[in-house]
Amino acid sequence: MNLTQWAIKHHVSVTALLELQQISLSVTPIVDPINTREQMVSHEVRIKASEAGWRLWRNNVGATKTEDGSFIRYGLCNETAEINKQIKSADLIGIKPVVITEEMVGTTIGQFVSREVKRRNWSYKGTSAEQAQLAWATLVNSMGGDAKLTNGELE
Repeated sequence: MNLTQWAIKHHVSVTALLELQQISLSVTPIVDPINTREQMVSHEVRIKASEAGWRLWRNNVGATKTEDGSFIRYGLCNETAEINKQIKSADLIGIKPVVITEEMVGTTIGQFVSREVKRRNWSYKGTSAEQAQLAWATLVNSMGGDAKLTNGELE
């Protein structure tokens, strides 16, 4: 287990982890909080989700060649290369509890959650990949799910 895995297990925030690094090394942290890599932002989003009672899992998407020369595609919404160009499922997928009101008072349902994680200083530029990721989020949201592209915010 490495320090990041330990921090996730014990719900230690990225900010606290960076502060610990700075204290223990007595140097400026290696990670720039303004331009934090996507991996660190992803860990932070997963920690926030867990604290909120959600469960998020990594959704690796891609394809690999097998020994016999065929391809295996993996990840949500990745049946073909053409589909993957048009719509790209998010980095993190999961479920969050939602209490239903009125006719189903007190009942909890699980709402599908999807977060496409971007580096801290990211902003939407409309690239083909971003458009395909936004198409996924739009589809999920149109069906009652909760999807967004994020550079650190959970909600």
